[in-house]
Amino acid sequence: MNKKALRRSVLGKVLIPGALLALAVPEIAYADVAGVTVTTPEPTMGPATTFTGVSSRADCADGLVSGGGVNQTIGTDTRRNGNHVLGMAPSPDGLNEYDGSTGVVGTDVRHWLAFGGSGGNASPAFSTTSYAMCLSTPRIRHTQIIMNRIDGPTEPQSAKIVTATCPTGTMLLGGGARSTPASVGSLKPIASFPSFNDAAHDFGRKAAADGETNPDSWTAVGGIGGGHGNNNNTTYAYAICSGDRVNASGMTTRVHFREVAGPTQGGTGQTATVGCADDHGQDRDRRGRGAKGDREILISGGAAASGGNVTTTGFTKAGSGGTHLNGSFPSDSDGNPVGDGTTRPAYWTAAIHAGGSASPNTYSDVWALCLTMHHERGTW
Repeated sequence: MNKKALRRSVLGKVLIPGALLALAVPEIAYADVAGVTVTTPEPTMGPATTFTGVSSRADCADGLVSGGGVNQTIGTDTRRNGNHVLGMAPSPDGLNEYDGSTGVVGTDVRHWLAFGGSGGNASPAFSTTSYAMCLSTPRIRHTQIIMNRIDGPTEPQSAKIVTATCPTGTMLLGGGARSTPASVGSLKPIASFPSFNDAAHDFGRKAAADGETNPDSWTAVGGIGGGHGNNNNTTYAYAICSGDRVNASGMTTRVHFREVAGPTQGGTGQTATVGCADDHGQDRDRRGRGAKGDREILISGGAAASGGNVTTTGFTKAGSGGTHLNGSFPSDSDGNPVGDGTTRPAYWTAAIHAGGSASPNTYSDVWALCLTMHHERGTW
């Protein structure tokens, strides 16, 4: 073999491992994953006095808040009719709220606040617990919080709807709702759900339906019961979105939704639960329904006490102004809230209560917002 041929032979042997390495690089990208961990503290007790509120804080040590929830202990006597959710929202520091100017109000948030309030009944046995959904993925390293708000409601037995929309080119990850002040005992958020800022969804008034993908907005509905004058009543909507510099290609969010009738009898409550698709593409809801789909990760959820048909005719109030939320939280398939440190929760549960009076034409609504990472060779 002459020197030139020998050199070609040696170079060929050297280049083979390099070629194999080049082929392996797409496989590294192909293995990209996302994880969600739930953090939840011990319950915050109260409120023990009427027309007041309490707050509960959950923090993400790892990852960023993609959504969050709230759950309440309400007791068993008639005083439970006065305990209601006052809000569930991202926080800049776990102490303060985003309640100033609208628009982009925060970035890369790691804190979540849940609020509970009392009406004309209160008990030291009441409690409120916060749940933060902590998302970790190299694909979403930055997030932003969009806040919108509306005055009211103030008229008896009325509601106000407000929607926060993600900036163009970003992805909705979750959201929240808040009503203030706590001193107006029948004022509370009665809905918090994903939607779209388009005419087909009445610009957020009609909720995202089961199976819809990539909603871009989050809607909050504030409701009020008996007559209260204007005490600077305000309803807030929060949308948690991917950061402006995050490339959302190769990712899809899918909505899973369930609506059940009730509760209609005064002094009673019920739950509704829905889940993301499992590894085999089966939709994990309590009806046992199956649907084809990709592997999905629960990143947030929503809940509503409504007049029904929220995904087809738009949001309407329940039959009583006292109907309220007692929870919206990550759960197991039976509707039990998950514990601190739970990884990859699969279900979301809404807890609805009729209050002290009969509530005809009332429905319980629950949403799970699920993230799919499309692992296609050579895409990333």
